[in-house]
Amino acid sequence: MTYHAERPRRLITAGQVARITQQPRRNSMANILKYGDKVHLQNGWDNWNGGFLDTNSSDPNATGSKHGVSTAPTPTRGSGTGTWEITSASGKPVGAEVISGDAVYLRNGWDNWNGGFLDTNSSDPNATGSKYGVSTSPGKDRADGSGRWRVFAETSSPVDSKVREGDRVHLLNGWDDWNGGFLDTNSSDPNATGSKYGVSTTAYIDRGTGTGTWRFSKAQA
Repeated sequence: MTYHAERPRRLITAGQVARITQQPRRNSMANILKYGDKVHLQNGWDNWNGGFLDTNSSDPNATGSKHGVSTAPTPTRGSGTGTWEITSASGKPVGAEVISGDAVYLRNGWDNWNGGFLDTNSSDPNATGSKYGVSTSPGKDRADGSGRWRVFAETSSPVDSKVREGDRVHLLNGWDDWNGGFLDTNSSDPNATGSKYGVSTTAYIDRGTGTGTWRFSKAQA
């Protein structure tokens, strides 16, 4: 019988162990969403080809609204139209981490952050199966809860309740004691030139495969 000499084992120093274990944590901490972050929202329909949440033109069906909301092929269709600022609807300070289940406002960056707040308003005649139309309003809550959105992440890594870039999320509207429906893409928007899909709310988390699923990415400074 032939014996082979055991290969010498490579020892890992304590410093190397620290670097290995800390690196994923640094990455996971860096992409946690915080209040005050400027973000894009991408829709999951058609394998993440549902477009980016965007303000475009006006909404003739939404009395008291500021701009219509649809999705666009890119997050930069117009200057700031596809960029949104996350602010707390429960008084959390700027810099606090966004936790799954938090209620937020989303302010649009068009016209030097005068694009209005994401809002439900009236119905959407172009969106079969929808609950309410979605537009922006000049103020945070045009009607009681209409401008509030509760962010629910499906999961995250690590599993610590924090919401991160790339997490699959659903946004529930606060109108009528949180019965405003889930943010959803549906059909086209005839009022929004250059848009991809219309945006409304629906009673279902995912009315179509991915239509009610979104993911955040931080906007370039």
